[in-house]
Amino acid sequence: MDHVAGYSEAAEQTRVAKVPLSHLSIEVGHFYMNDLCNGADRIRAQFRKIAPLVTAFTVAAQAEFGPRARVSTCFLIDDYFRHDTDPAEILGTLLAAAAECGVRIDYLAREAGCWETPSGAAGEHRIQLAEMVAARIVAEPPEGSTGRRPPTAESGWLCNGRRASDDEPGQAMHRSPYEPPEEFGRREHSIFLDVQMWAKQTKKVNGRAEVHTKWSCPFLASIWQLLRLGMLRYDGEPIVNPQLWRPEEGWPQQWWEMPAVVKLNPRATPFAAYRSLSLLPQRYLGIEHAVRVILDHIDLEEEVVDQIIERGKSEDIAMTVPRKVTERMSHVLLDGS
Repeated sequence: MDHVAGYSEAAEQTRVAKVPLSHLSIEVGHFYMNDLCNGADRIRAQFRKIAPLVTAFTVAAQAEFGPRARVSTCFLIDDYFRHDTDPAEILGTLLAAAAECGVRIDYLAREAGCWETPSGAAGEHRIQLAEMVAARIVAEPPEGSTGRRPPTAESGWLCNGRRASDDEPGQAMHRSPYEPPEEFGRREHSIFLDVQMWAKQTKKVNGRAEVHTKWSCPFLASIWQLLRLGMLRYDGEPIVNPQLWRPEEGWPQQWWEMPAVVKLNPRATPFAAYRSLSLLPQRYLGIEHAVRVILDHIDLEEEVVDQIIERGKSEDIAMTVPRKVTERMSHVLLDGS
């Protein structure tokens, strides 16, 4: 039987499915759940700034990719850190404010869907998406590392360079001079960033202590970008398949009962895209910097990367798709938000 098993392993290759792609995915703002719970004034104020930008970037995409350029819009709901809210109330306020301000939301996504996402025809299975992406992180060990600091896979911390020398336990016992942190690939000076991607928390469940992982906002936002750029597969298949929402069905009572991505506009072009653009308040600058550091350290499937690069070349107006996902992302930061 051994020769049969060997033949199977050699012959059976996981097929990498193609994800439908728009040219551009525009994220039309973001709010913390507390913002969404505190009335519509702040929501309307942000959407009024975003509406003309969506129009302008849609026109720019049509100039670059032709009048039939595919542009979709999306919005991410902060239900991971605040799931104790009423979806019908929150979404009613959000979508009414968007319609009033002329902001089209084609797709509605849940941040908790970046942690785990339902799969299967009826959503009976759940993919541990955050765990899956975390397993693909490749940290850069700095020269001269003593090994005193736990590795990224254990600590949940990832940086874009070499940490300061006084961060090493036991350093005070030596007389070595202090060395400041240093960014990898710096120019004249360093911009050093150390990002916490997750933390381990111990909770009592039925009288027993259980360790749970609390994922950070930058890490979940990194997964959000990978989903928008069509970069993730599970056993070769797409991670999310947006489900069409029918208004007559109403919203569920709990966030987890919703699909990871809901399609609000039946005529929308695909959710994922070759490029992403995020229109966000300025207070998200630090998070987006952290997102770029994380994404630069994720070892993506080569088959998926190659497939999307080739698909870009075959578009009616050929696209050059960068291999690095961070070169496919753009941001506009809104003032006064």
